[in-house]
Amino acid sequence: MQEEKPIIELKNVTKLFGNKIALDNVSLKVKKGEFITVLGPSGCGKTTLLRLIAGFHAASNGEIWMSGKEITQTPPYMRPVNTVFQNYALFPHLNVYDNIAFGLKLKKMTGKEIEKKLKSALRMVGMTDYEYRDVDSLSGGQQQRVAIARAIVNEPQVLLLDEPLAALDLKMRKDMQLELKDMHKTLGITFVYVTHDQEEALTLSDTIVVMSEGKIQQIGSPTDIYNEPQNSFVADFIGESNILNGMMVHDGLVHFCNADFECVDKGFGKNTQVDVVIRPEDLYIFPVSDVAQLVGVVQSTIFKGVHYEMTVLCDGYEILVQDYHQFGVNTEVGLLVKPFDIQIMKKERICNTFKGKLLDTSHVEFLGCTFECFPVSGIEEGAEVKVEVDFSDIILQDNEEDGMLTGEVNFILYKGDHYHLTIRSDWDEDVFVDTNDIWDDGDRVGISIPPPVVRVIKMTD
Repeated sequence: MQEEKPIIELKNVTKLFGNKIALDNVSLKVKKGEFITVLGPSGCGKTTLLRLIAGFHAASNGEIWMSGKEITQTPPYMRPVNTVFQNYALFPHLNVYDNIAFGLKLKKMTGKEIEKKLKSALRMVGMTDYEYRDVDSLSGGQQQRVAIARAIVNEPQVLLLDEPLAALDLKMRKDMQLELKDMHKTLGITFVYVTHDQEEALTLSDTIVVMSEGKIQQIGSPTDIYNEPQNSFVADFIGESNILNGMMVHDGLVHFCNADFECVDKGFGKNTQVDVVIRPEDLYIFPVSDVAQLVGVVQSTIFKGVHYEMTVLCDGYEILVQDYHQFGVNTEVGLLVKPFDIQIMKKERICNTFKGKLLDTSHVEFLGCTFECFPVSGIEEGAEVKVEVDFSDIILQDNEEDGMLTGEVNFILYKGDHYHLTIRSDWDEDVFVDTNDIWDDGDRVGISIPPPVVRVIKMTD
């Protein structure tokens, strides 16, 4: 059976704004009639991706296809798409009727045709009695409905929605999520939806595309994204997670928190460093007994409306637990997790790796600085080399001037007993640091690498 062609396809698309890479070699296929959500934090490239599909930006490299035709250079008005913006972009001097009819009038449709399409669109969004109201007199939710009606009245093949519910209050957002899902089902057209709200993405989507730093991190169903994250960014960004350093002893057995646990994962090899992910709701908490895999003391307990969220300190590791039963602070408890609730991920890296140049037997240049290294033999001076530095050997300084180089905290991951930080250096390379110190996203830091922790390795072809 021949596979159906995607309605939208991005092929190796890159978008540059000056020297800044907003999208980095992105490839994506969207099926006809699919509700696909592009999810990620601010600045990850999700809105840029949407605007490239709409034609508001031009790709720096790569191709964009729609319905089997390349549209990379096609202007927006010739693309079979409509966009719903976060700020609605309604015309304040026009009433509801004229806002929705605006595009149809440009197409020179007759009054009867416009009337028929407009009434159908108003019914679709639950606004049948509002056609002659001024848009300024409408609530945020009503304005959003008008914006959606204006988009769907043109019967586009694809509806692009750029954080359309961000300006609404929580209750209205929840209501509109359900309405959007119903609209998608009724219309049968393709929705490409952009949001930074994980819950919204999980609620609405057939498929979720998780983005970070201009790259796609994972594509999958909401269930796959939540239960089978492919890397630590996805695991941390989608819902709450315990992400811990572990050692895969062998297939079906993993070691973490100073204990061995049965798991269902295979193919990682023996005695391999891995990341272990356990969702807080998958941990069982109870008074200490013989069945406990971990024993700890409750550090904090917070009522979250449906469940209690508790932090339990187990042999130096903080474990987040969500349960319907409350255990008070300082209570000794047992924890248990079933094998199929332990998710094993391949480590993205086990140390910092940089490209450098060997200056002499004890000095190497990388990240724009000269560092003392372990004594080197068998490598010519001036040769390109690989440089390794362990995460815990890098020191961060409050005062940027105290560091050998500087950078900005870009991503923070708590690993149960320490923080794993991504520092975007001013040399535009990432430096990864393990620390017990508390930093915030966006903090400017000095970066020091004291001797003799730098390892120099000969480049291989």
